[in-house]
Amino acid sequence: MPYSRTPLSAPVLSGLSLKLFTALVGTPIAAPIRSQTFGQLGVKRLGKTPAPEGSSISSPHLPGNYGTEEQNPFEMANQAAALGSAAGKGFSFRTLADFHAAYKAGSVSPEAIAERVLQGIAHLNDSDRPLNAFIAQNAQDIREQAAASAARWKAGKPLSAFDGVPVPVKDEVWMKGYPTTGGTRFIGGDPAQKDATVVARMRAAGALLIGKTNMHEFGLGVTGINPHFGPARNPFNPGHITGGSSSGTAAAVGAGFGPVGLGADGGGSIRIPAGLCGLVGLKPTYGRVSEHGALDICWSVAHLGPIGATAADVAACYALLAGEDPHDRNTLCRPHPTLNGFEKTDLNGVRVGIHSAWFEDADPEIVANCRALVDHLVEAGASVHEIEVPDLELAKAAHLVIIISEMLTAAQPYDTEHRKDFGCDVRINFALGRALRATEYAHALRHRQAITAQFLDCMANVDVIVTPTTGCTATPIPEKDLPNGESNIALLERISRFSAVGNLTGFPAIAVPAGYDSAGLPISCQFMGRPWEEALLLRIARIAEGCTARKKPELHWDLLA
Repeated sequence: MPYSRTPLSAPVLSGLSLKLFTALVGTPIAAPIRSQTFGQLGVKRLGKTPAPEGSSISSPHLPGNYGTEEQNPFEMANQAAALGSAAGKGFSFRTLADFHAAYKAGSVSPEAIAERVLQGIAHLNDSDRPLNAFIAQNAQDIREQAAASAARWKAGKPLSAFDGVPVPVKDEVWMKGYPTTGGTRFIGGDPAQKDATVVARMRAAGALLIGKTNMHEFGLGVTGINPHFGPARNPFNPGHITGGSSSGTAAAVGAGFGPVGLGADGGGSIRIPAGLCGLVGLKPTYGRVSEHGALDICWSVAHLGPIGATAADVAACYALLAGEDPHDRNTLCRPHPTLNGFEKTDLNGVRVGIHSAWFEDADPEIVANCRALVDHLVEAGASVHEIEVPDLELAKAAHLVIIISEMLTAAQPYDTEHRKDFGCDVRINFALGRALRATEYAHALRHRQAITAQFLDCMANVDVIVTPTTGCTATPIPEKDLPNGESNIALLERISRFSAVGNLTGFPAIAVPAGYDSAGLPISCQFMGRPWEEALLLRIARIAEGCTARKKPELHWDLLA
């Protein structure tokens, strides 16, 4: 249907005005403001739009090819890593293949890399604009992991391509010995007694787990400005945001602290920071990667996945993370993960769908760069098809109602003692969420079923849908308003304009570097695929790498130097 977007006119609040509004937004006197905000965000229209008959309120059924044979995840990861980067001219990030070659040659040891990690983090934080990617590290634990890896390499028995390779972990998932704060000051007081499934799988592959990374508080925001731990800063310009909520993971990978890291995505939280920091970010299909051990804050739209410097390293990490987990029923009875076709260097027969009005609803430099990238993919064999997508404003409103309702429910155990301990932007969002009703949540879930079915129909004739990843590049950090930052609903919408539908439908989506704006800030292109077809998205990302000359981030620490 024709694309339309309601402009948002909410004022930007900071300082005293932000604190006053935070105190008042949940009171009866602010009811007209809440009503106006819901109107602009499409929630009122959602409530007035009847859901199709027979719509279910369960998670969408995502069909796929269930005949795929099971493959060994370590073999898949090793094969993907061995392909290395396909990047064009310009700066080359260190890859899994680089670490593997260095360890195999004996030119460096995991123990030396561990020391370089600790030195580099201290160095890049020793500034009035610190990188601030990590919020928790245990130097002794890192050194012990490195020593064990060094012993395996010395014996000629590395566990995988990841053995001894640094991997940062978002502080939304359990990692043994570390608290899991979710970016708050009151959750996760005690260290986790065991790893989340995703962390356990990386540890089993020998990865050097180098600490917990910063994030937007409770995952409820897209800037990465945290009132308790400070903002994670963009490696390409430390005066600008990383995006969120997986802000610290993107900052860490972009600054060189590992070729890949773990993130989480409820409405764009992997793809947005990956895009704004010039990286590759994969949100897999819903149910593809286990959520066991992740904070249960938005269960029906939540995804865990990798953020990496190159498509090959993201593919290798995905191969290890994906697959069944008896602790997470959403992963059961799914097609087996595969990277079949990832190694191909052409896109012959791949059909790329563009809904032009949606695609062009971004800053001009972003649109131009993403168009140029699509043209390169056509040269690689892809064909482009104009399509019409379902009602995107309705989809965004449904996603908003679902995610804020689930997050508010997840925060309920902390409400009595800690309601005022959240930062201002989270408190405002929760105050708005309390005005929603159970019927609106159920209604949004019913619309979700219909919208997902419509997108499946839409993608019967194309293999992927392409858009920009964000509507703007990384915006400046409001330094004078720290630590609280600001409330800027228009910026939130502008950044997340293209990402939420992937979480609503559960379809896989990937953010791919597409150049830089006139200020040198990264531009990113997003590809959304059919359920379970991550391999195609990763193949597109790898081919796209060869079309884009990468730049060296301003904040960067070469671990292999």
